[in-house]
Amino acid sequence: MAEPGPIEFIPREIPPQKDCTKKPGGWGVPMADYEYIWYGNKDEKNYPEEACLPFYHKSAQIDDFQVNNNVTVGNSVTANTQVTASGITLTSRKPFDIPHPTKKGYRLRHVCLEGPESGVYYRGRLTKKNVIDLPEYWKGLVDPESITATLTQIRTSQDLIIEGIEWGSQIKIKSGNGTDIDCYYLVHGERKDGEKLIVEYEGTSIDDYPGDNSIYSINK
Repeated sequence: MAEPGPIEFIPREIPPQKDCTKKPGGWGVPMADYEYIWYGNKDEKNYPEEACLPFYHKSAQIDDFQVNNNVTVGNSVTANTQVTASGITLTSRKPFDIPHPTKKGYRLRHVCLEGPESGVYYRGRLTKKNVIDLPEYWKGLVDPESITATLTQIRTSQDLIIEGIEWGSQIKIKSGNGTDIDCYYLVHGERKDGEKLIVEYEGTSIDDYPGDNSIYSINK
């Protein structure tokens, strides 16, 4: 019986395995142009089985971002530096800046008055009357216990006295020397539609505020 010859080794062809692991990004050639985000043309059911599943951006990081039309935000927006809209930059002060109304080639800038409350005011002139009628909506907007009034006499000394503030809607004035009333008035009040401002609080950032931060527009 003949001896068997050597067995020929035939290598088996093993198809290459898919490497579907996520690779670090942030490298390559930076693209300076504003291209549109790619959108696939196959649904999950018709996606090739031999291909790796695509990655999609649930979260993303980008250096520059341009929006040609509208932005819809479902939650909050956080900016580590300044936010500029229509040429106006949100900062820690609240200004307005407009062309100067009387001087050509100049501009006018004012900054909002600040204080330890969510305050509102109402001002005007009272002549030959003894009642300041506050706006009707103050009943739902302003805490009646917070209302104060400042009176400025016009032309003559009138010895003006505030007799009382009724129902948060009227301020009654009288002249101590019996003269006709003619004065400017400035009325202040604190809003009641929301929590009371907590002026000082312990913490190292805005996020430590113990009240409801959602009702305030604040720069972090």
